[in-house]
Amino acid sequence: MTKTISGISFTSNVSVNLTPQQHVDTIFRKKANSLNMRGEQPRNYVLKVCGREEYLLGDYPLIQFLYIQDMLAKDGVPQVMTVSMDKITYCDMQYYALPERRRLTSEQSNTIRKKKNHESSWKIERNYSCLIQTVGGLNVDPGRLVEVVCQAGIYHGGKSLCEPQKTKVAVVSKEGEAQWDEELQFPIKVCSVPRMARLCFVIYEISKAKNKRRGKDTKDAINRLAWVNTMVFDYKEQLRTEAVTLFMWTHVADETQGDDVLLHPLGTVLANPNTDSCAALQVRFSNYDCQHPILFPKQEAIKSYADQLENGAEMARLNENFEKLRVTAEKDPMYEMHEQEKKDIWAAREYFQTTAPELLPKLLSCVEWTERAETARVARMLSNWPMLRVESSLELLDYAYADAAVRSFAVECLAKISDEDLLLYLLQLVQALKHESYLMCDLARFLLERAFKNRTIGHYLFWHLRSEMHVPSVCVRFGLVLEAYCRGCQDHISTLTRQITCLDKLKWVSQAIRKKKEISKARAALHIHLQEEHCMEQLCDFASPLTPSLVCKRIKPDRCTVKDSKMRPLLLEFENVDPTGTDIRIILKIGDDLRQDMFTLQMLRIMDRIWKNAGYDFRLNPYNCISMEYAVGMIEVVEEAETVANIQKQSALFNAASTISKANLFQWLRKQNQSESALNKAVEEFTMSCAGYCVATYVLGIADRHPDNIMVKKTGQLFHIDFGHFLGHFKQKYGFKRERVPFVLTHDFIHVINKGQRGGVGEQLDFKIFKELCETAFKILRKHGHLILSLFSMMISTGLPELSSEKDLQYLRETLVMDLSEEKAIEHFRMKFVEAQKNSWTTSFNWAFHNFDKNN
Repeated sequence: MTKTISGISFTSNVSVNLTPQQHVDTIFRKKANSLNMRGEQPRNYVLKVCGREEYLLGDYPLIQFLYIQDMLAKDGVPQVMTVSMDKITYCDMQYYALPERRRLTSEQSNTIRKKKNHESSWKIERNYSCLIQTVGGLNVDPGRLVEVVCQAGIYHGGKSLCEPQKTKVAVVSKEGEAQWDEELQFPIKVCSVPRMARLCFVIYEISKAKNKRRGKDTKDAINRLAWVNTMVFDYKEQLRTEAVTLFMWTHVADETQGDDVLLHPLGTVLANPNTDSCAALQVRFSNYDCQHPILFPKQEAIKSYADQLENGAEMARLNENFEKLRVTAEKDPMYEMHEQEKKDIWAAREYFQTTAPELLPKLLSCVEWTERAETARVARMLSNWPMLRVESSLELLDYAYADAAVRSFAVECLAKISDEDLLLYLLQLVQALKHESYLMCDLARFLLERAFKNRTIGHYLFWHLRSEMHVPSVCVRFGLVLEAYCRGCQDHISTLTRQITCLDKLKWVSQAIRKKKEISKARAALHIHLQEEHCMEQLCDFASPLTPSLVCKRIKPDRCTVKDSKMRPLLLEFENVDPTGTDIRIILKIGDDLRQDMFTLQMLRIMDRIWKNAGYDFRLNPYNCISMEYAVGMIEVVEEAETVANIQKQSALFNAASTISKANLFQWLRKQNQSESALNKAVEEFTMSCAGYCVATYVLGIADRHPDNIMVKKTGQLFHIDFGHFLGHFKQKYGFKRERVPFVLTHDFIHVINKGQRGGVGEQLDFKIFKELCETAFKILRKHGHLILSLFSMMISTGLPELSSEKDLQYLRETLVMDLSEEKAIEHFRMKFVEAQKNSWTTSFNWAFHNFDKNN
């Protein structure tokens, strides 16, 4: 480890089991005399990471600090310095303490209960109903006859609770209005409607589709115009029985038709805030001739009811089937169980509680939420259920689990999650806020409390929320959480405001240079603009949004450039405010949606963690990437690395022909690592990282792979960049898929893995080891297939074009072959491996044409 004391640097071997304070004590004991620091107290000093506003504090071994782990993983030497505590500027941490609250209650509802002037919804035996009155503001052509229908359905966790109902056809007036005044009766009793049920509406137009050949009418075509969702019970647990105006959302055009996809149960339950430009649906909810408010029973009453239910006989007859049921319950989340399987698993809940508590998500998917007995048993069961691991807790925050008690239990299980793990899954947890039925919820409180305690968590929470503020369906929810964070952590506002100011200035610069068509003129314009006084004044003294522990002192215009690609990203360089640190380089990308890149890189981080926990380091390099606004984001610059395309060009006279020579990449690595030991180390690094990325890109279906988005570091570490396509959404050219291999394994990659040998035993042995590494990596990921599927499922709400429904998750299920045994799954993977190996030369020729096409 390299240390700096009083401006003097030295390197020494340090036990990773020492705590930071023990290490400081050791330094002073050995170096105090030579550094004229006699009389100084080691307790007055702390360790600071060189080049970062990051300190190693606490009674933890050095090996437990992320910075130390990252440096050792990169074969680097950790660089720290001792800093007097007197020189550290402490922020006045006056965090806002969130008041305690009782879940889903309010003063008003408690007052109603105390006065006993209310009715329990469990006592209403009539069918649920509502009166559809009128809709106005429909965006239709006033010059033609437009006939519309209003359809409604009751859902819970994305699943329909009963048959949807629809009105008769109504004609839209020239003013865009239609009137029904028609009552819809649903085939479900009020007493059977669960607490978190939602009522979903859609207005659609019916038009006659013409048969082009005969000019005759065929099947009616359905054109969805607007939709809106609302909760059956309000936040105060009161059944809605009043007349309301629901401001609707416009449907995004797609090709789906039919009753089963007309409604949008996974959409927001918030009304459209753009009330001036949207359709408005008038609905009156029935009061069922009840003179008092109708409230859902309190949790205490529900649990008391559950205690009265007898289930002993139900458990007795299943004793011999427990293991069979467990095998069924352990299947992946997308496995469709038969109704009898669901009933048997639910009946065996006490067995799962004691022997397999982590299978709670599968158990809850068997609950019939319209049966009050089962709902009551869930509430009673959760109060005694063991705490779950993080992976299972995350699954319970998916949209499929709407019940408030279930979601609160999931948040309770996350209470002890480490800051490191919370940052790892923060992206999904922010998305899970969209699945909450009310603005105030346990998940929002949990995220705010942890953000108040750790500014790094607060930093990324701020940007994850702000990056989607342009989305109308979440702007109210995310805006309120943002406001709560800013009010509760006011000392952080100035730092965040500074980042926003710098981002706005960089956006202005980017827009100015985009007007230049020639890349040389764009680069010249960039230097001129960055040297202008207003830019120099703004682009200084701010924490990097990518890594907030890195503080930029000032921009270095002469070191900045414009990348030669369609969106003209800016490569920016800043001087580090810490003179012991290196300069900070960032890529600013405007015009591309970086959310998919950010999510893919997060999944690579999680895979890296899974492999490391199993004892394998596949040398992944999931660099930092952050989406900051709509189509605006920043990407970390990976130093000492080249694209495979550039390596190939450097090694041959002709750009296209360079790709075909298998020796180029190995020769480049040999040039960077001239000693035999260094070259062997580089080849090992390449082999491990190539195995990791082969498996990761195969499982995630990462597409559009070519030599410009695969890079190699001088140390031999291979890594992928630019993740614009995943889940098997491969690009097509002339109607054919450009990529026909499961993953990229070119002949030059194989040549490096074989250490440049042309044949014989050495080639077979090295490549056999590589193949076994790939198989091992695949087996480990399969064991965590539930987690991978759950994390992708939680991201459906992001609005990514390639991840918009459960159908997209099917690709993951197929690559992980979740329905096969481990033995069969490995056989399947071996077939894919052979397919990639056989097509290594084909891939190389495709890359040659890519290089030729790009340079001509």
